[in-house]
Amino acid sequence: MKAKNILGILFIGIMMIGLMTPLAEADTLDRTDFEQESFAKTVDFYDYVRAYTTLHGIPEPENFDKWHANMYMTYVNTSGIKLLYAGLEEITTDESAYLRIPMQSFIMHYKTNQNNRDVILASTFLMLMAFNETATSLYPDSPDRNDVLYASFSLGFDLSDLGETLPVLNSETETIPLTHSEDKLEWEWGMRYTNLTALWWRTWINPNNPRFDNSWPVALTVYDELAFTYKLTIDPDAGTATLQENHVIGRMRHMFVGVIPFPLLCTYYNSTGHYGTFGKIKLDDNTIYDFVQDNNLKMSIINFQTSVMADHETYSQTQSGQSVTDAETEVTDTSIETYADDGEKIFNADFGTKKTYKLYNYTADPTETASNIYNRIERNSTARTTKIGGFTGNGGLFAYHIGLMKFLPAVVVHMYPALAVKAASTIANMSRANYFYTISYPEYSGYRVEHDPTLTAYIATEPIATPEPSGLFDNATGG
Repeated sequence: MKAKNILGILFIGIMMIGLMTPLAEADTLDRTDFEQESFAKTVDFYDYVRAYTTLHGIPEPENFDKWHANMYMTYVNTSGIKLLYAGLEEITTDESAYLRIPMQSFIMHYKTNQNNRDVILASTFLMLMAFNETATSLYPDSPDRNDVLYASFSLGFDLSDLGETLPVLNSETETIPLTHSEDKLEWEWGMRYTNLTALWWRTWINPNNPRFDNSWPVALTVYDELAFTYKLTIDPDAGTATLQENHVIGRMRHMFVGVIPFPLLCTYYNSTGHYGTFGKIKLDDNTIYDFVQDNNLKMSIINFQTSVMADHETYSQTQSGQSVTDAETEVTDTSIETYADDGEKIFNADFGTKKTYKLYNYTADPTETASNIYNRIERNSTARTTKIGGFTGNGGLFAYHIGLMKFLPAVVVHMYPALAVKAASTIANMSRANYFYTISYPEYSGYRVEHDPTLTAYIATEPIATPEPSGLFDNATGG
């Protein structure tokens, strides 16, 4: 793939001595794990998939023995809901380049509150996207097809040998343990990517011609962190399971701008100024935050969500009844409700309740202890659904995501086997999503952002009884 070759050129061009060390030894994932009330461990997910495909005689991709993906997985199985979380730590498809790509997914299984029918629901964080609005922007303060867009993808390499004057560019991950309240109705966990090094690729999301410029990335940035923490609150009496997602986009600390594979053709920004020649000569006092603000760069996140039921289709709409599937619909001050095709409400993604995000002005307060809180409505910060094809048509950009996601439904066989086949044709295929959505933060300047949208599943009050596997999925194991 051309993008992979470019990463190799970049690697040599900035005098990298060695690649990241191989993935750390991981635990195994087994069907008996899903019989527990909970678990939390890091597994090589592709080891699990290899065991699964071997057991069922499923063809494997070429050189699949060299594929590895360390994922931090947590599982909660109580009070009528099963929730599997998977956060990607590192991934490789050739055992030479080990990439740390932030990818977060969760899969829920539960019975619906009213009619006691089984649902599998999946949600995935896809990427960060920086954007610059143009005179022809379609949606103010939100990345759209007429804006200048930059997909921000983690590089994952250890670039710490660049020299004393330049930053350490070695991304790392920290897992946040799974904990619960005494009554086991509240659960918390998460993952943090620290010192996150990412390339910015010029990207277009017009569904008629989706693409990215894979000739050269236009910038390389280092974020303090990209963190995801989750809090699951189960209310058996109300028949709800509420998942609060808190994500933190750490402040930018370093940015290289120019012809990225060639350091002599780049300039470098940090909190003290603007530098050339490998950071040794100061060009002016413009900081990284001045650069982001002067160029009117804004930040957003891209997510998508999918749901399946056994004998029914599902659809998603706003509270006012406007469809959000493959549609560009603003949802800043409302929620997206997902229904079975006979009208039973099964899920709700609420963007209106939490109208603010916190922006920590590092220039005014380097300790980042005081926050300026911006009301999303007053500041025109937006949550919006998008055209699906603008992202799913960018197969080259999401090659690692697609390669990993197509195997995630293999765990559904242990959560609810009757829906495993249908899940494989939907959850594994981004183009089958109920909706894609973006949340944007126009007041940005490269500073730390915190935000926490809320997701609610409408669950039956009695515990789930999982039927025994049958047919294709008999005795399925993994790891």
